[in-house]
Amino acid sequence: MGCRLKILLSDEEKLTLEELRKAKDVPQRTKDRAQVLLLNARGLNNEQIAQGLNWAVSTVRQTLHRWQKMGLAGLWDAPGRGGKPRYSENDLEYLENCLVEEPQTYNSKQLAKKLASERQVYLSPDRLRRVLKARGKVINTRRGAEEQGAGSREQGAMTNDN
Repeated sequence: MGCRLKILLSDEEKLTLEELRKAKDVPQRTKDRAQVLLLNARGLNNEQIAQGLNWAVSTVRQTLHRWQKMGLAGLWDAPGRGGKPRYSENDLEYLENCLVEEPQTYNSKQLAKKLASERQVYLSPDRLRRVLKARGKVINTRRGAEEQGAGSREQGAMTNDN
């Protein structure tokens, strides 16, 4: 067993770490890392901390070393974690222009094929539909267009009666 790394925290640092641990808008990993530092400062060894958090001892050590090197910034994950989008804003604008300017109506499969053939961007029809819906765009299908037409006719009939 190597030399134990002991973190000494000022009162201000302890207060900041306690607030981080209780904050609602802070990621859980960051809260756990703050907890590791507080437990270490109270005198618990790495094995006890790891057991209490169900972590590996090496992860506890890594957290302590990150605190030494980077301070408070070391508690957050580095940017760039997770999956990257496979499309750009330009790709979505291109599709939106196609939906507006072209006389043809597209379903999500057709749009996905168009995006793949013309821009080499590969999205599933379902994913494409969800992305466009989040942007406030609805893909017209034949059934949806028929329903919209029927709704506008009903609305016109209602205005004529008034």
